[in-house]
Amino acid sequence: MPENIMNWIALGDIHQSLNFVSLIPEIHDATGIIVTGDITNHSPLGAMEKFWETISDKNPNILAQAGNMDRNNVTEFLKNKNANLHLEFRELAEGIKIMGVGFSIPTPFGTPGEVSEKQLGQWLEETYKKIGDYNQLILAVHDSPYNTKLDMLSNGQHVGSHSVRAFIEKVQPDIVVSGHIHESKGEDVIGKSRIFNPGMASGGGYVLITLKDGKLEATLKGK
Repeated sequence: MPENIMNWIALGDIHQSLNFVSLIPEIHDATGIIVTGDITNHSPLGAMEKFWETISDKNPNILAQAGNMDRNNVTEFLKNKNANLHLEFRELAEGIKIMGVGFSIPTPFGTPGEVSEKQLGQWLEETYKKIGDYNQLILAVHDSPYNTKLDMLSNGQHVGSHSVRAFIEKVQPDIVVSGHIHESKGEDVIGKSRIFNPGMASGGGYVLITLKDGKLEATLKGK
């Protein structure tokens, strides 16, 4: 890979199905892997260890966060690996920062990683205050923004987060990668922000984020 080009693979909604590693041709050579949430299904014993072993064998540079299907032990595991992104930020390259907020607003299924809209909004604001100056910003968020192409159920109902949308409208991150709503794989825009939902990882969907000559670009990839 040329020195002036860096690539990150962003995906989510793994749900313990790790076959996706064979569906991503860039996984070995990518600068790193970004996981937006739902690594497990209620975090059974050994699930995170299997996830870590499988992914780190292909690419050891991992940043990840819990989704609504993950329990608190997921965040603790990631912290111990210095890989947690939930409520944290990293500088991926000079002037290029990423911030993460996992979990989701309440669902009809009573999953373990659900919080109120108010809490999600507070987390977004509090994490943003930590990051300081930047030139370009990536937001990794598990819940998709409300009333977009990324938050629709199969019946057309929008079920995304109002607080995530409000934050994007206010801050205008350059690139947003979300998930949560499996059937709404796609891309959209909110103002100047390009927003993506790559769908379930097992379906081969991911976002290829590229930094070339100081400019961030993103492409929705996979089936």
